[in-house]
Amino acid sequence: MANTQKLEKPVWLKYTEKEVKEIIIKLAKKGLTAEKIGLNLRDQYGIPNVKLYNIKIKKVLEEENLFVEPTNKNLKEKLDKIINHFKKNKQDKKTGRALIITKAKLKKRDDYMKKKQE
Repeated sequence: MANTQKLEKPVWLKYTEKEVKEIIIKLAKKGLTAEKIGLNLRDQYGIPNVKLYNIKIKKVLEEENLFVEPTNKNLKEKLDKIINHFKKNKQDKKTGRALIITKAKLKKRDDYMKKKQE
């Protein structure tokens, strides 16, 4: 059975919806993804869930054109790390293989996103 309880904002939560949106935008401009923003809101601001405000982090970021697909961002960061390592360690065969695989994953993901947008 589905949980049909309505989320209610706790009394101790002092942020307004507008303040939460501003915090989300501020964190996104620092370069955090939607997942990291959620963790940051929970850990540093004491906001357990933005759904209490009837908003979603992804929607707020899309409205401000700050949304970055987290899978692509993480793959690009991983690829940068592998490339930097491979430049220093040319004989590392495992890294060479990891570089090929990561590039393929990133290309596959980019192709999927392009196809999805059409």
